[in-house]
Parts: sequence; structure tokens; C-alpha cells
Amino acid sequence: MQKRVVILLLDSFGIGASEDAKDFGDLGANTLGNIAKACFNNLADSNDRNGALKLPYLESLGLGLSALKATNELPLGFQSQPNLIGAYAYAKELSSAKDTISGHWEMMGAPVLFEWGYFKDKSDSFPKEILDEIVHKTKIKGYLGNCHASGTEIIKDLGEKHLETLYPIFYTSADSVFQIAAHEEKFGLDNLYALCEEVFQILEPLKIARVIARPFAGANREDFRRTAKRKDYAIKPHKKLLFETFIEEKQGEVISIGKIADIYAHVGITQKFKAGSLMELCDVTLEQVKNAKNNSLIFTNFVHFDSDYGHRRDISGYANALEYFDARLKEVLENLRENDLLILCADHGCDPSFKGTDHTREYIPVLFYHKDLQPAFLGKSESFADIGQSIAYFLGLSPLDYGKNLLNFKGQP
Repeated sequence: MQKRVVILLLDSFGIGASEDAKDFGDLGANTLGNIAKACFNNLADSNDRNGALKLPYLESLGLGLSALKATNELPLGFQSQPNLIGAYAYAKELSSAKDTISGHWEMMGAPVLFEWGYFKDKSDSFPKEILDEIVHKTKIKGYLGNCHASGTEIIKDLGEKHLETLYPIFYTSADSVFQIAAHEEKFGLDNLYALCEEVFQILEPLKIARVIARPFAGANREDFRRTAKRKDYAIKPHKKLLFETFIEEKQGEVISIGKIADIYAHVGITQKFKAGSLMELCDVTLEQVKNAKNNSLIFTNFVHFDSDYGHRRDISGYANALEYFDARLKEVLENLRENDLLILCADHGCDPSFKGTDHTREYIPVLFYHKDLQPAFLGKSESFADIGQSIAYFLGLSPLDYGKNLLNFKGQP
């Protein structure tokens, strides 16, 4: 029997602080719950949306009930007895961090049980010897930034000086990351990518998870904006991924949409599609759901929930994007094939109502839909790897080293 798996990952869509959130300074974080609360109290009204958060298709897959199980509170405005068509769980993260790579790797069988390298100082963030090596090896004349910063704010603050000097802008965050912003035309996209590749090689021994190219456009502070040509340079996963097993054992296709390929350092990816906006990500995903051959795994990361709304602490924008996604989810459900398994999940939290601008340590929703799957609560997962293990079971693959299968189809004991 030919099967397909469709994974829709809403980047940063946590459903409540996990039991170890205190260790990360994230007690009280609840991405879904606090967005729903703001919407219910008309605090997220805008020209684009108003009133309670309306996510009927996500609710039918068990989103609200998953959040209820995780936090003992139903998100405000959600139904306690929705017309449930999906099976649902919630998961805590086993990995030692709350970043994108750790969450993604864990769900495909490679939890991060070691410590990433970090640049913890808020200013003068990067060691002088590292900066000197970058200048020497890349031949740049200088650099700007060297601090923790919001990516959108730092290009406003330093973009004009960058245009004057053509010095790249270096910055980081609470994540294991070195980000480089440069003007797409004046500095040059190819030059930015080449610089990031060299910096990645310099930093690899320090276990810095990612170097990210952050091109921007515009002529002045009021006009500067990121472009869609971001590129991530990531360390290769330390363990074999579900993708690789699928290719080896079933000659499967692994289709990356958005930044999935970059997150996994292109390991086990057979096809990749980029998209610049939430609408484009939905369009490309729907196209692949309609057209991808059987024996395929389609995996989309919907990055804008995190980058445009979570980090920017934009509650109304996050709510509006969720409602748009939910409307497009209807189209995905309508185009699934007989033996498709649909999974919706997240990789961490990024509560737009919370202090600061960083990710938040939260439980994630794990929602499944298949025509032969009983609508039911599947329990609490102690690792995101339960997602990958469930996929391995569904596809008839060798088990992963981490995680347990959550699925029980109709007719099974």
C-alpha cells in the first residue's frame, strides 16, 4: 500500500510552558493561550481581524483539547467539545535547548542532548579572536553590530551605516546562532552567502548551530526590510534521521518546503521548494499535496509565525496569520489522498505576549489526521521524537533510537 506523510510545522506555535520552563526563564509563557486570551478580550483587533480567535479546522484536529491537556486550561473562545476528526497529543522537548534546529532534529530522531555553543554577552557578543579570524580569512574591511539584537531593529539602527561602509552587520540572540545582515544589492547576495559559508566553517568547532544570511533591501531607515532570500547554514545532524531511513528502506521522496532543507543541512532531502511568504508556503504545500507521488514525505516549515510575529511580539499579526493558515488548512484536508497521514506540530514556543524577543520553552501540539485513525487523546509525549517514531511505524520503517509510536488505527487491537 502506497502511503504519504504531510507534516505542517507552525514554527513557534507552543501551547503552554513545559515543566522545565523555569530553567529557561519562561514560566507563564503560552503562545496559543495568550494569543487566544488577547483575541477574546478584543485586544488583538485590527483592520485585518477582530474578536475571538477563529481556528475551526485546527480545533477539529484537536488543537484546543491538546492545549487543555497540556495546561489544564482551554484556550479562551475554544470549544470544549469540538467536532473532532483528528487524534491529538502534546509533547515536551527532550533536547537541551529551545531553538529551531533542536526541535526539528529531535522530531526526526536526533534529539540534541549536548550543549550548543552560545554567545551570551549582550554587547561585544563575539570573541575578539573569532572576529579577527573572520576579518583575516574573509578579507572584509570591518563589521557592525557585534551584539544581541532583533533582526528588524538592527537593520533600522545600522542599515544606513552599512550602506556607507559596506561592513556586514553581525548579531546574535539567545539561540546558538551567528546572523549576518547585508544589503541584497549594495553588498551583493552572492557575497553575503560566501561570507556566511566561511564564517560557518570558522564557527563549526564551537558547536554554533547555525549561521544565517539575512539580506535586506531599501534605501534608508524608514524603508529597510528583510527580503525572502534568507539562507541558513546548519551543522549536520549527529544521528541518522527518519528521512534517510525512508530513502534507504522504501526509496521514498522527502520534499522540503521553506527552510526545512536548511535546518537539516540538506541531509535526506530529495526535493526542495522555497517560498517567500505565508501565502506562498501555503500555495506550494497545497501544490505538493495535490501532485507529489505516493511514497512521499512532504514537510513544510511555516516560519512567519516565528520570525514575523513571535519574535516581534505582534499578537494581532500572529492571530491573523493563524486564521489565514486555518482557512488554507481546509484546502489541504480536502486534497488528502486515501492513505495520507497529516501531522501538525511546532518546534518550540515564541509567545508574542511574553517579555523579551526570544523563544519560549513550551509544550507543542501534536495533531494527526488519517481516515482510519480514531479521534482520541493519544497522551503526553516525553519527546518530540514520538512524531518521527509514529511516522516510522506508519511507513513500515525500522524504529528510531528515540521516541514511541502514538498511532493506533481502526481495527487494530
